[in-house]
Amino acid sequence: MRAYWQLTLAQLRIFARNKQVLFFTLLFPIILMLALGSFAGKEDNLSLTVGVIDLEQTSSSEDLKKLFDKYEGLKTISYGKVQNGKQALRNGEIQLLIEIPKGYEANLKDKEHPFSLPVYYNEKNLTTSELGLTVVNGIIDQYSKALVGYKPLVTVEKIGIEARNIRYVDFLVPGIVAMMIMSNNMNGVAGQIAAWRERGILRRMQGTRLKASTFIAAQITARLLLNGTQALMVVLIANLVFGISVVGSWLSLIFFIVLGTLAFMSLGFIIAGIAKNPESAGPIAGFVTFPMLFLGGVFFPISNMPDIIQPIVKVLPIAHLSSALRETMNLGTPFLQLGTETLVLGCWLLGGFVLASFVFKWE
Repeated sequence: MRAYWQLTLAQLRIFARNKQVLFFTLLFPIILMLALGSFAGKEDNLSLTVGVIDLEQTSSSEDLKKLFDKYEGLKTISYGKVQNGKQALRNGEIQLLIEIPKGYEANLKDKEHPFSLPVYYNEKNLTTSELGLTVVNGIIDQYSKALVGYKPLVTVEKIGIEARNIRYVDFLVPGIVAMMIMSNNMNGVAGQIAAWRERGILRRMQGTRLKASTFIAAQITARLLLNGTQALMVVLIANLVFGISVVGSWLSLIFFIVLGTLAFMSLGFIIAGIAKNPESAGPIAGFVTFPMLFLGGVFFPISNMPDIIQPIVKVLPIAHLSSALRETMNLGTPFLQLGTETLVLGCWLLGGFVLASFVFKWE
């Protein structure tokens, strides 16, 4: 037991002495979080910008323009000429362009024949265009029914449900924490163990009465303390800058930080056993971690990824760690409802350490 605590303290001293690595290990995820959160994280509502060209200039056309102005989801911009509006649409300044042609008021009085409003959209951005067209169609449909005095037989009763408003920065911060845990343990463990092996430190440890289990337990404890402190700092900075708070249980959050640290440490020990020297440990770790950054839901939702890679994504440890942290921080999901994430991370933990025990070398 004494050797365990001495090794743990020795590892913490190594971390503390290497202030440059410690500083940049923490600084990079914080800078990334602040940059992405500042540019895209504060937007929580979808807004469509629609251009309106009023060639009629009558009271009826003014009423129609006011109808669009009242809709909260639309931002309207008026243009004097059709060509100016079309150019703004091509430049991406607006998503739709509505033209109110001459003769609009006269055609309203002729209720036997419907009147069509030209609506221009961007063919190269069909997703946003379709959404905008759906909104505009709904507004025009309600307006048309009001003009003819239409009374529907079936109506919709609006019942509001208070729900959590999730911004992109709320989605981002748990992913940054998961990324930091993955990077610190896979890259850090692999590089350090490979360096100690090359310098003969592991061989000298093996020559003592020190057990391998004691050495690994001390490594785990030291990195758990380091990762826990860094994760707490990231969450606190996110709270100060973006107003992010942990909705769920802090105990659940700490549990998944510990479980994620252990799972990725096991992968780090595997890489350390495979790598022949410190120079090769870094590229091997990077080869594994780099795809996980994009496939593990760190920056983008997993559900948005192509169906062909969904089976691969759903078994990655980073995907389940990110999901567990988001469920806990953003939604307050109880721990007992996160059994899938716990099971997958636990399997990676056990499988990783079993495999590491076969490939790990003292010299």
